[in-house]
Amino acid sequence: MADIRILIVEDDPFIAMDIEYAVMEKLGDRAELIVVESVEEARRAAATPVSCALLDIDVVGGKTFDIAASLLDRGTPIAFVSGSTPSDVPLPLRAVRFLRKPFSTREIVNFVSGALKVH
Repeated sequence: MADIRILIVEDDPFIAMDIEYAVMEKLGDRAELIVVESVEEARRAAATPVSCALLDIDVVGGKTFDIAASLLDRGTPIAFVSGSTPSDVPLPLRAVRFLRKPFSTREIVNFVSGALKVH
């Protein structure tokens, strides 16, 4: 198991692949990517320690706000990667980094690099 574990919650397989590609280009095999498409899968994945998380807001089974709050409570860096608007995010989560779709791979890499402090 890799020391770096990154949770990606995205229900569009093509967008998930874009995010995976961006992260793998930066980190290669140093990272384990946990890619899930539903709130239920995300809850299970987030029950174990992750280094950072990239969360779509609207996925299979609902919204990821509870998962985001739980990860933040544990000090896990997160970013929302969403077609929603920042104003759709509940007030307690508005300080979370927000990457609007369509995103650039550079935005993904910058977030992950900063969260993990790798350059």
